[in-house]
Amino acid sequence: MRLEGALQYTALRATPDSFENFTRHIEPAQIEEALAATGVATMRKRRLPAVQVLWIVLGMALFRNRAIDRVVASLDLCLPSSTGRLVAKSAIAEARQRLGEEPLAYLFHVTGAEWSARSGERDPFHGLSVYVYDGTTMRVPDSVENRAAFGGQSAGAQRGMSGYPMVRVVGLMTARSHILSAFRFADYGTGEVTLANDLWREVPDRSLTLVDRGAPLPSLVRLHRSGQEKHFLTRAKSRTPMKTVKRLSRRDQLVEIPLSSAARAEDPDLPPVVCLRAIQYQRRGFRPSTLLTSLLDAERFPADECVALYHERWEIELAYDEVKTHLLAREECIRSRTPAGVRQELWGIALAYNLIRVEIERIADELGVVPTRVSFVNALDLIRDEWIWCANSTPGAIPKQLADLARRIKLLVLPERRPDRAFPRAVKIKMSNYSRKRPTT
Repeated sequence: MRLEGALQYTALRATPDSFENFTRHIEPAQIEEALAATGVATMRKRRLPAVQVLWIVLGMALFRNRAIDRVVASLDLCLPSSTGRLVAKSAIAEARQRLGEEPLAYLFHVTGAEWSARSGERDPFHGLSVYVYDGTTMRVPDSVENRAAFGGQSAGAQRGMSGYPMVRVVGLMTARSHILSAFRFADYGTGEVTLANDLWREVPDRSLTLVDRGAPLPSLVRLHRSGQEKHFLTRAKSRTPMKTVKRLSRRDQLVEIPLSSAARAEDPDLPPVVCLRAIQYQRRGFRPSTLLTSLLDAERFPADECVALYHERWEIELAYDEVKTHLLAREECIRSRTPAGVRQELWGIALAYNLIRVEIERIADELGVVPTRVSFVNALDLIRDEWIWCANSTPGAIPKQLADLARRIKLLVLPERRPDRAFPRAVKIKMSNYSRKRPTT
């Protein structure tokens, strides 16, 4: 039984209350739409049609420790051969090239917007869906093509370029479910602000975005002015000039902050001065901090609730850790040695992560807990096992497997988080003692 047939049999025929495999969150019509909208179609009969190749790219993200041909073979992702031969690695590479990145990017945009909007509306902050924004970097294989396309970090004349080429990534996700709403990446030389300004267009109206203090204020003003009730909450830099306009309480005030002439020269629509709300607070063991926000209504958005909410910004750091440490098995770099393959693989990683997170949200509903109390690591293992099982099972084995799944799902729930837990950032291993292998030029 092929993967898609096994999934449909398990989810639709075994029992109404059965475990629905995470792949069913993507409707077949959405895949066909993505292929048609981006001009990708299988013109003749192939062992690896476009639909199958799309699932191969997702399988690459889910099974990071397996070679691509093993992913295809173990998940039964190709049509049977009349001679019984396995599909060759070269055929998989050619099939990926035919597919390109556009169908995966299109599918991510469509599903990410739908899933995140639905999730954000379920747990709002005084009527606003809560999102988190931040940037990161990802290493890609050290090939001549990748280094020319993406570049890397320069550590000066003595240390030279970074060991691997690097891609700059920015993401927007729902705070309470970790579902990615928007995703952008570019070469390392492209600034995070440039990517963010493009990403702000995908932030929905009636939302609140939590942002790290590294984001420039003009960029956040663009976010606020790009729609209806697109609010932000960030931490002020220590040297941000503020003029008090009105005191709302002892540590809560409306302030005016001038925007630089350079920012206004770049964007003439920016005002010379912006009015924001500044909330001062101090957490035990930390220095005093000030939050800046476009939430000017102190009655609708109490200061203490804003302070508590801001620290959910850390959720996106946890999400990036889930991707790099667990989904990608903490490998030094992703797989693809060509720029086109890198871009396709990154969209596949983002889409696979979202599929896991949507399934976690569904499991959380069944168990009556919030999504952040469902273990990502255990859910990932469960989904991997279930996908392989569906590709190789017989219908007679389904009832026993479903009963076992019901038992295993209960093991996914984590203890409640300790609200006042805080530790300084530290690492146990600072650096390697080995000599550095410098990139060849």
